[in-house]
Amino acid sequence: MTAWFRRQHDAAPAPEPEPDDSPAVLTRTLGELVAFINRSAGRLPAESVVAARLVTDTVQDVIDTAENGTLDIHAGLSAKAILQDYLPTTLRAYLALDPATVRQPAGDGRTPDQSLLDQLTSLLSGAEDVRAAARSRDVDALVSQGSFLRTKFTGSDLDL
Repeated sequence: MTAWFRRQHDAAPAPEPEPDDSPAVLTRTLGELVAFINRSAGRLPAESVVAARLVTDTVQDVIDTAENGTLDIHAGLSAKAILQDYLPTTLRAYLALDPATVRQPAGDGRTPDQSLLDQLTSLLSGAEDVRAAARSRDVDALVSQGSFLRTKFTGSDLDL
């Protein structure tokens, strides 16, 4: 019985999980999101598929700015928000619509197809700004862009 307890004590501790804004986790999340976009391509407008993939490519560029396996905290938080919230939420909101309604103008005169493309274009612009700030290591710009993205892509702004 003593040997059994000794083996338990000698066991290596479980590794700490990686933070969900680490480059490795973000890369896995990115791969899952790209697969989701590809699977959904038949139900999304073609130009929106292209725009969504441009967003994912841009976020990959942000992840690639990591040095020594570490991404700037603000760049990591923005990339995480885009990959885990803003982009998938935008796409899922569109995909939840009745396909018969996606080309019918809403109260603002825009169709859900147009609104989706507008949201993706805005998200792409934000991701490009994060990429530029991450490449130049501009912390103030990263903080400002993160605030813009949170404001733009939370709450009612996702209404299609």
